[in-house]
Amino acid sequence: MAELTHIDAEGRAHMVDVTDKPKTARMARAHARIAMRPDVVDLIRTGGSKKGDVLAVAQVAGIMAAKRTWELIPLCHPIALTSCDVEFALGEDAVEVFSRVRCAGETGVEMEALAAASTAALTIYDMCKAVQRDMEIDQIFVLEKDGGASGRFLREGI
Repeated sequence: MAELTHIDAEGRAHMVDVTDKPKTARMARAHARIAMRPDVVDLIRTGGSKKGDVLAVAQVAGIMAAKRTWELIPLCHPIALTSCDVEFALGEDAVEVFSRVRCAGETGVEMEALAAASTAALTIYDMCKAVQRDMEIDQIFVLEKDGGASGRFLREGI
């Protein structure tokens, strides 16, 4: 069975030492979904929000979150990202968020991809809450990761 890497022999939290790990190309993709009424999706689609372009703001927020993940999650390393993108798919009653993050480093970027996707969804909520307060953010997960000693992970069913 795999061990938790952020817990030491005494059961205390610690930051994993990546000093001796080689720098390799790393990539991760993540997903989040925010469910809402169809009329709210239409407001986003047509640019009718009083706060401005919802998806443009959410995209920038997601990228900013990926860059600052180490400040939010206590045991994450600061990572020099080389690429981050956030895209959206508008459905009938939801907006799906897809993030993709890359770096050349000693540790993976799954947390940065998750931070990007979830923060973009939170930003959509913030920009649309005046119209609908009971939106739901769910389905936050890693779609794919590649690089490092553990190699490639691809979520089944995508």
